[in-house]
Amino acid sequence: MRDWKNTADIIIIGGGIVGASIAYHLATRAQKDVILLEKEYLCEGSTGLSVGGFRQQFSNPANIRLSQETLNGFKHFKEDFGVDIDMHQVGYLFMAREKDIWDDLKNGVQIQKKYSVPVELLSPEEISHRWPYIKTQDLLGGTFCPEDGYADPYPVTMALARSAQSRGVHIIEKTRVTDLGVERGQVKGVKTTRGDISAPIVINAAGPWGGEVSRMAGIKLPVRPYRRQVFIISCINQIPGPVPMVIDLDSRHYFRGESKMILTGMSDLNEPSSFNLLVDQEFMVKVIEALVYRAPILANSRLIRGWAGLYAITPDENPIIGTITEIEGFYCAIGFSGHGFQHGPAVGRILSELICDGKTDFDLSPFAHDRFGKINLPGEKQVV
Repeated sequence: MRDWKNTADIIIIGGGIVGASIAYHLATRAQKDVILLEKEYLCEGSTGLSVGGFRQQFSNPANIRLSQETLNGFKHFKEDFGVDIDMHQVGYLFMAREKDIWDDLKNGVQIQKKYSVPVELLSPEEISHRWPYIKTQDLLGGTFCPEDGYADPYPVTMALARSAQSRGVHIIEKTRVTDLGVERGQVKGVKTTRGDISAPIVINAAGPWGGEVSRMAGIKLPVRPYRRQVFIISCINQIPGPVPMVIDLDSRHYFRGESKMILTGMSDLNEPSSFNLLVDQEFMVKVIEALVYRAPILANSRLIRGWAGLYAITPDENPIIGTITEIEGFYCAIGFSGHGFQHGPAVGRILSELICDGKTDFDLSPFAHDRFGKINLPGEKQVV
């Protein structure tokens, strides 16, 4: 977006929702000598390929708080930025077939209600009454929160980036970071495909590439990329709207309304880590079969299109956020395990506080980079 600049106070690696939010919040705190680097174009990676979901139904209180802060921001986004983000609060419906999954959902509701989440437990009969197109004979029950929903990731990310730029942030696209400069435990800057940039603070917000960026600094963080495929189908037999985000936690299959169509996807837990973005036709058949099993009325629908994006997944499916203690000036906000869009706006504020004030009001201990194998923290259970 602008000409080259080879020095800065702060460098942000990654032009998705997390990087854009960090840039925006730093800029609002008068941090103007900031460079945001994106290897392709803003919002072209995982953020732009996501389905834009947001929800408060998490099992980890820290994730609930991040979602609530972002949701509040989304509600006022047009007022604050003058941009329509196509927000739809259609609700999330989680469903369970197996007892252990059902127990996790019920335990999650107890936690969520402590944080004033308007969630409710539903029997199979109640689910069938509200959404008669859903097959419920094999279900033990479900949970539903009407405030959950989805929005368009592109206008959210671009509004944050443009606002950051208008406040002085330097955004450089089509520039890949190839190495990090570290001397005697202090970050010194980055090497890129266009040249070197020196800076005493570097923030890793590289999404699925976050693990690779960390290794450039000599730090091995357990963040790996995994392909997630999404498909859009037509509705030959129309079902009444709005269609919530319907999630079968046992199979990790989901679907929701998308205009007058249906968006659907499913996690393939047997697929190895990769940066593969090709659509797998055989897996597409499995997704459609899972969709028709759960909503038989969609049996004669027609596939419109499909695409693949990447999740950046950690062993406990919680992100890594905060300082990297081994290297002064190096920060991370990676490994969101599919929740980057809904948590990125809040994380931008939190990291800006940490960098500018040396502290934040948000307890980041559940997201510490060195937690793996050292402390016994519960992982996030409500993950698709």
